[in-house]
Amino acid sequence: MTVLPCGIDLRYPAVNKNLLNEIQKSGLLLSQFEHGFTATPWSFVVRNELVVALGDVLVVGEADVDSGTMRSVEFALKMKKEIYVLPQRLSESSGTNQLARDSLAKVIYDIDEFVSKFSLSQNIEPIIKDDFIAFCTTNPTYDEALVKYPQRIFEAELSGKIEIKNGRILVI
Repeated sequence: MTVLPCGIDLRYPAVNKNLLNEIQKSGLLLSQFEHGFTATPWSFVVRNELVVALGDVLVVGEADVDSGTMRSVEFALKMKKEIYVLPQRLSESSGTNQLARDSLAKVIYDIDEFVSKFSLSQNIEPIIKDDFIAFCTTNPTYDEALVKYPQRIFEAELSGKIEIKNGRILVI
């Protein structure tokens, strides 16, 4: 689902036209604006209020104190929605750090634990961390991976988990 800051007949930003068309075919596009309405700075704020209203909680990945994201936080507080933030460095993301410091948001330290709170299934299998795949997400060279995990490279490539391109390992 995507909520648009413009009329439902427009594709904004234009670079996302194909993605938005795919969402419309297999998902849901919503807009509270008339056909032909072009996105404006204030329409993003109005759109974000609807996004907050549609959700059970608000998760803020990063926000500075004076950012537009903090307007979404204001909406969530008025709607009495739970707010969650991702941990940040002390000198970064002043808005999320302030929300955590003021106990207006809970910090997500473990994504699996967080997701399990909202899962419909009672029998959630823990995600098994694969050190090899984690290593491959760093985009190592083939030679680096061969030295560290000589037994895993061919198996992972054959099973379609990784791809070797231009001497580098890519996770698929």
